[in-house]
Amino acid sequence: MAEKDIPTKPKVTYDATPEEIARIEKEIAELENKEEIPIEIKEEITKKLEETKDKLASWVPKTSLGKLVKEGKIKDIDEILEKHKKILEPEIVDSLLNLESDLLLIGQAKGKFGGGKRRAWRQTQKKTMEGNVPSFSCMAVVGDKNGHVGIGMGKAKETLPAREKAIRNAKLSIIKVVRGFESKEAPGSVPHTVPFVVHGKCGSVRIKLIPAPRGTGLVVGDECKKILRLAGIKDIYGVARGQTRTTFNLAKACIDALNKTNKMKL
Repeated sequence: MAEKDIPTKPKVTYDATPEEIARIEKEIAELENKEEIPIEIKEEITKKLEETKDKLASWVPKTSLGKLVKEGKIKDIDEILEKHKKILEPEIVDSLLNLESDLLLIGQAKGKFGGGKRRAWRQTQKKTMEGNVPSFSCMAVVGDKNGHVGIGMGKAKETLPAREKAIRNAKLSIIKVVRGFESKEAPGSVPHTVPFVVHGKCGSVRIKLIPAPRGTGLVVGDECKKILRLAGIKDIYGVARGQTRTTFNLAKACIDALNKTNKMKL
């Protein structure tokens, strides 16, 4: 790989906690050493990491919980979730977790006889004296692929503001997912599935998540796959019934089932 193609390491010139600086700098260093990743993707990820650092640098906490995180007194998101503290600032989650995001397909493009293709944006119109006023809504899911996931809804007059609102609400509703094994494994093994059978519901949708052995994969619907993948679950069986085409309720039922992994102590 040519030297000019390697993304340059940005200089740290802002007031952030040493833990935040070390975590982001470590991610950039690991990214530069991975030769199998295309240069364009490396530059895009590096740019996002730089934007995250700038956002954390300009963040002025308004809540007492945010001030504790900014000062470095709280270093683990689990400490906040176990005490059931309300998270009111998305920067709290950004500074403690390395999140990835995705959009769920809740809308439908126009097509003849209802044959439109599914898409991320759900468009609605409001009738006024001036004419039709369109609005867009979307549903986002965020997670660190290590036991933390959240979903959120956003609505605005344009697509990009709706996406930003959805991602922000998803960060504020982050939950912890307890993972386990389908059968007994050697000590030190990485959990790969749910520890036991869990049920979730929302509206008419009922979903059942069953532990699966290694190598099975995610045997569920496509939208639930996005949620489970970002939660760090690699193998699972899923059974859903009801109006499962209503993606809103399907996603909420999946989150309800994952949240119940915290209700029982193994």
